[in-house]
Amino acid sequence: MIPNITRGSRMGGLMVYLASTDSDKTKNAHTEPHLVAGDAAIMSWYDDGVLDRDDALAIAKHLEQPRKLFGVSVQIKDMQWDAAKKERVHVGYKDASVWHCSLSLRAEEGALTDQQWGDIANDFMDSMGFTAASGKPQCRWAAINHGTSENGNHHIHLAVSLIREDGTKASTHGDYKRAQNTCRELEVKYGLEQLSTVHATRGYDRAEKATAARDEREMHRSALARKVRASASASATEGEFVRRARDTGMLLRPRYAKNTTDVIVGYSVAERPKAGERPIWFGGGTLASDLKLGALREAWMDSPKLATEAAAEWNAAARNKRTVSKTGPEKAMPSPQVWVEYTRNATALAEQLRAIPLDDHATWAKAARDVSGAFAAWSHRLETTPGPLAETAAELSRTAQLRAPRQHGKPVALPSIAGTAMLFLAASSKNKTAAQAALMVQLANMAAAIYDMHLQSGRTREAERIRAVVATQLKPFAATMPRPVNVGATEQAVRREPVRNPVELGLRGMAPIRPGSVVPGTATPAKTPTRTGRESGPVLDR
Repeated sequence: MIPNITRGSRMGGLMVYLASTDSDKTKNAHTEPHLVAGDAAIMSWYDDGVLDRDDALAIAKHLEQPRKLFGVSVQIKDMQWDAAKKERVHVGYKDASVWHCSLSLRAEEGALTDQQWGDIANDFMDSMGFTAASGKPQCRWAAINHGTSENGNHHIHLAVSLIREDGTKASTHGDYKRAQNTCRELEVKYGLEQLSTVHATRGYDRAEKATAARDEREMHRSALARKVRASASASATEGEFVRRARDTGMLLRPRYAKNTTDVIVGYSVAERPKAGERPIWFGGGTLASDLKLGALREAWMDSPKLATEAAAEWNAAARNKRTVSKTGPEKAMPSPQVWVEYTRNATALAEQLRAIPLDDHATWAKAARDVSGAFAAWSHRLETTPGPLAETAAELSRTAQLRAPRQHGKPVALPSIAGTAMLFLAASSKNKTAAQAALMVQLANMAAAIYDMHLQSGRTREAERIRAVVATQLKPFAATMPRPVNVGATEQAVRREPVRNPVELGLRGMAPIRPGSVVPGTATPAKTPTRTGRESGPVLDR
């Protein structure tokens, strides 16, 4: 359940909006708005009938009575943009006595009954400290069921006067954080989908879904996110990223710092449109929180020279001209030895992830970003339409997106698999190889480690999503892979000779060591690991 809080001064205007219908031709209006909860007086006067404009104004008058009776208001700083100073400045104070919060479900959750919404609204208001449950005189409030939004989210709106019945002012200190915590508690209490307090992903509105279904194609944003993720993971520098992203067929344009053409502060991407159509642009941050340019730059090498080269590539992309560099790393074909090296790195990373603390969210996010990028790159190389590799990349990318990245420290140093995406993008054909199979085993083991992290952290929803995508999509795909090479023997790996006991047999079986789990867990098929810390995840069949 997602809370969204705003502040204002016009209770009448808010209530008229909340009672508006489609016939009013009001933007974002909904059908059949009606009360589901409120203070005692409100609920004794109104039933669950559809509200009209007169009802809205009468409710607003009731909610405003304490403020007008005592002649008080809640003042907050008025911050406005100063063009000369190029910053927001304090210009005075303004009234913000009206507290407005919407509570909405994800479109996939469907709808709740009025009784359920009413119970949730009452509990939410108690927790926020606006009712007599706080030990103070109550605030007057009303909860209106707005039905299903244009994006498919069933939701209610809460309108609250911040002036209590005795004329004192209700505190809103920390209301954003408190609203989030309250929603997490109510999700558990009412059996709703439990959203993570650590991770947050971008949703897709109903219009995007409808357009994709009509055109029988994948949604633009998901396709673009996968291409950006693959290109970023495969690149060592920003200029290389721009070239790789353009090679996937995307259009790119930079966002410059004001009055410059060489300082890039953001970017947008779009699929190349059909003849006669206009491109649909998406900013990097609207694709995923970890695909903002600032977040991507944390993984790339940087220097004044590389920044200059990157600016040249961005400018070429903006003008739809050829890439500046014609001999970048993306043009080279990696040797067989490189496959061996990155498979070793992936093996080491899969093992070391088991020792990462569950609450080191930055490190887990970095690992998930790298693994997701590898699957995204492989998907771009092999899948003409989104398949198991794309679905695995999308699911793991959820762990890469932190709700509040600045609250977490830097990730610890781990074996790097950043070049793994480069290997898949550079594959000379769409045929599956034994080297890919060996590397896939380790990528699956890292997915298992991420699964275990969520499960042992109590995030069963995230764990179940990873388990489901591996069981239903990645497992059948793994069964089609050739026998992997023994990455421990370099000469044999280079010659692509199969080992006697191929570990892909384990991927085909995926027998769990815990009931109900199907994700592979260890990268070493010859022995069963013993642990003295937290339990390991499901292991490969022998």
